[in-house]
Amino acid sequence: MLMVEAQGPILFVRLNRPDVRNAFNDELIAVLTETFERIDRGVRAVVLAGEGKAFCAGGDLQWMRKASAYTEDENVRDATQLARLFEAIAVCPALTIARVQGAAFGGGCGLVSCVDVAIAEPAALFAFSEVRLGLIPATISRFVIPKIGPGNARWLFATGEAFPAAVAQRIGLVHEVVDTDQLDHAVAVKLEAVLKCGPYAVEQAKRLVLDGPLSIEESARRLAATRASEEAQEGVAAFLDKRQASFVVTP
Repeated sequence: MLMVEAQGPILFVRLNRPDVRNAFNDELIAVLTETFERIDRGVRAVVLAGEGKAFCAGGDLQWMRKASAYTEDENVRDATQLARLFEAIAVCPALTIARVQGAAFGGGCGLVSCVDVAIAEPAALFAFSEVRLGLIPATISRFVIPKIGPGNARWLFATGEAFPAAVAQRIGLVHEVVDTDQLDHAVAVKLEAVLKCGPYAVEQAKRLVLDGPLSIEESARRLAATRASEEAQEGVAAFLDKRQASFVVTP
């Protein structure tokens, strides 16, 4: 259902339900949420991928059939669990990277919207397909709208139409589109870059976006706090001494 492998400071997380194109059910949502909520502080980056031909095709049909019989309270609990998953990915202190091939529909698009970096193959296909089922992309909307903008969200949420990787890149859902055989290399380039950075600085840089826009006073306070950190003092000293900082890791 979920393959998790640590390689030094990198955690590789792979959805492993290829027979249903890695579609969500309640069990996968629970284990994926737990994985991201319990990320070890030593992890510097997380690579999220899907086994087989698809990244994630959204909701599993059997799970959705079961959910259709839920009471309102049961539906609220189920939707809250899904919202927790997206929140856990978005606030993960490590850099998060999605490696996207094939379909990323519904909640799969939600996963792409929550990570810091999304890299896709040209043939990848995206859709906020919930309205095709009479549903709405509510739990992912708080992450999608800031990423692609209200205008694009209104269009894609309301039509549910599929769009290619080139459009996903143009609207900001995806950051890079590379040939399929270059996906792993493109991910490796991002990993190499983040391992040169201070992990506390990476976490706090992400918070600037998640918590923003900040007031003048708050932005100054955060910069002052990082300046006073041991990590920043080491980073600046290493730069002045023309040496490699102690937090740099070579993949």
